[in-house]
Parts: sequence; structure tokens; C-alpha cells
Amino acid sequence: MNDTLLGIFIAVTAVAVVVQAGILVGLYVAVRRSTAKMEALAAQVTSKALPTMETVQAMLVEMRPKLDVMTVNLSESSTLVRNQLGRFDATLTDALDRTRLQVIRADELLNRTMDKVEETSDAVHKTVISPLRQVNGLMSAISTGVEVFLGQRRRHPKNGAGVPQDEMFI
Repeated sequence: MNDTLLGIFIAVTAVAVVVQAGILVGLYVAVRRSTAKMEALAAQVTSKALPTMETVQAMLVEMRPKLDVMTVNLSESSTLVRNQLGRFDATLTDALDRTRLQVIRADELLNRTMDKVEETSDAVHKTVISPLRQVNGLMSAISTGVEVFLGQRRRHPKNGAGVPQDEMFI
């Protein structure tokens, strides 16, 4: 029984080794196919991409001075625009300050003028109108006094009422 068991074990081991060898051969064939495809793909990339990369590199080398000039011009332009905006801001601020100052001066001038007009109006009232009223009242008093002194009676008062004083109390 020992010999039969040993024969079966050896047969099973032989089958396992043959299966393993088949798997290894299958792996070898798959790796070879995969390697062949990768080599073909690498050849395609090399044949198509490298000339393109070389063309791009040549273009970059050729365009580099132009790009440098464009970068310098852009930098100078932005500096110039920034300086001009600074000047414009300063000019606008100065104009606004001057305008504000002129508005304040105009307001002060108008206020002084209005004050002078009020002072002049008060002065005219005190020096011209009040004395004229006083003179008018004095003249009216003198006129009335002369009329009474001379014995004449007024028929029509100067206020335009048209009615003598005595007739008002009827």
C-alpha cells in the first residue's frame, strides 16, 4: 500500500509540476506579447511625439526673444499706466480741493454780502426812514398847529377817509 500511495503522490506532484510549467509558459507568452505591443507603442510615440517635441522646442527657442520683449513691454506699459493713474488722481484731487475752496469762498462772500445788505437796510431805516417819519410827523404837527392858529378847519383829512372827525360818531 505504501508503494501505491507513493505512486499516487508522485503522479499528483507530476501533474502539479506540469500545470505550473504550463502556467509559466502562458505567462511567458503573455509577457512577450505585451512587451511587443509596448515596444510598438514606444516606437510610435518616438516617431510621432519626438519630432513634435523637437518642433515645439525649436519654436520656443525661436520665440523666446520675442516673448522676452513682450514681457518687458507689458511691464513698462503697466508701470506707465500706473504712473499716469497716479498723476490723474493727484490732478483730480487738486481740482476737487480747489473747487471745494472756491465754493467755501463763494459761500463766505455771499454771507458777507447778505450781512452788508442787512446792515445797509438797518442803516437806511435808522438814518433815512425814521428821520423822514419824524420830519413828516413834525410837519404834520406844524401844519395842524398853523391851521388851528389861523382858525381854519380841515375839511378832508390827509389819510383819505373823506369823513370829518365829528361825523364818525353819528
